[in-house]
Amino acid sequence: MASTQGAEVLVASNRGPVSYTVGPDGTLTSRRGGGGLVSGLSAIGPDTDAVWVCAALGDGDREAVRRADGGLLPAADTGGQRVRMLDIDPQTHAEAYNGIANSVLWFVHHMLYQTPLEPVFDAEFRQQWEAYREYNRAFAEALAEEAAPNAAVLIQDYHLALAPRMLRELRPDLRIGHFSHTPWAPPDYFRLLPDDIAAELLSGILGADRAAFLTHRWADAFTACCHAVLGPGIPSGTEIGVHGLGADADFLRERAHRTDVDERMAVLRDEIGEGRRTVVRVDRTELSKNIARGLLAYRRLLVDHPEWRGRVVHVAFAYPSRQDLAVYRAYTDEVRRIAEEINAEFGTADWTPVLLHVEDDFARSLAAYRLADVALVNPIRDGMNLVAKEVPVVSDEGVALVLSREAGAYEELAEDAITVNPYDIVGTADALHEALTLPPAERAERSKRLAAAATALPPTRWFLDQLNALRG
Repeated sequence: MASTQGAEVLVASNRGPVSYTVGPDGTLTSRRGGGGLVSGLSAIGPDTDAVWVCAALGDGDREAVRRADGGLLPAADTGGQRVRMLDIDPQTHAEAYNGIANSVLWFVHHMLYQTPLEPVFDAEFRQQWEAYREYNRAFAEALAEEAAPNAAVLIQDYHLALAPRMLRELRPDLRIGHFSHTPWAPPDYFRLLPDDIAAELLSGILGADRAAFLTHRWADAFTACCHAVLGPGIPSGTEIGVHGLGADADFLRERAHRTDVDERMAVLRDEIGEGRRTVVRVDRTELSKNIARGLLAYRRLLVDHPEWRGRVVHVAFAYPSRQDLAVYRAYTDEVRRIAEEINAEFGTADWTPVLLHVEDDFARSLAAYRLADVALVNPIRDGMNLVAKEVPVVSDEGVALVLSREAGAYEELAEDAITVNPYDIVGTADALHEALTLPPAERAERSKRLAAAATALPPTRWFLDQLNALRG
């Protein structure tokens, strides 16, 4: 059901700004989410009529939708934003989200396939693709219902690559933007997809007036795919844009100095031990984050530079992600195994070489940011990687950043980072040694410049830049 008045600005994403749980007595409890989109949308101000369209992701969300007035969730739960949550059939959502978005499109854009065995685009894949179409169509129809004439619509990410074209057919009056938060695969890899599917994905995004990316590299790869798959030029006239999402300095610095962070810093200092240096990483256990090779590089550091034994600790926070997929569960187990092997091989009665934590704790992550002498950010591929931008902003004494050249953040931070090939274990170990031996003054100066570059486009400006470009 559409809202009483059409919205001037609409955002669409798989996950919305609020989630619900149902208590034993049937009481609904809401929990506000975070991230760049949530803070970005707040920048348009309370006077702008805006609606966020998202999917119901669990039983609590679906119950909230059933109780919602006119399909819109209570403003008290959503921080005053109007949110329309879509109760898409759970099987359709699972096939679209896990079957296609996370098990195909994510793997293509991050170039993660072991190609001798995968991918296999069979009849099951085609069935899941139909679910992906249905899922995108549900969003397009909801956006068409909620939008005022000539409204601006910002559609987010690889989950909704078909929605711009579908919405354009329903509402040609709208200004439609699509933003990709992941890398974009180069043409040779993108064309692992069946030809018709590759063309449909590109044409779906080209239904937008504007297609935007986190870096010029990903934007150029998208354009190259369009030329390779659809032919020279972009006949739709779609404008290509780049908006490199930055860290929210004000929020991070305030949040990092609350009492709960100070308490976790004290615990971490005790676990690390007096006078020891720290190599910190904070990641989800995504296959693309390259945590296993990071651990192997740290082990190589201890082999090649035995002088660091007993003097450095690798603080590794690897928070489980997508554990409903077997390949992710296996990867998380492998990360644990390597960490345990390093501790068994090198650990002593008073020194644990790797402190591995797998329980998500934002305050503890901020505490590690503040303590870090070295931040290790070595993804295989990453659309941006905000950890690389957040650590220099929060660091107390200045941090040396060891950064993969395959992270989107490399485009902005390369000059003051120590760059690594994410597949090169020996090279990464050498980079860790270089980072640990940087003179304190140089490390602090580099960290200051990194923080300035990292905060050049904070979430509010990042969102407004996209909106203004779309409207302009």
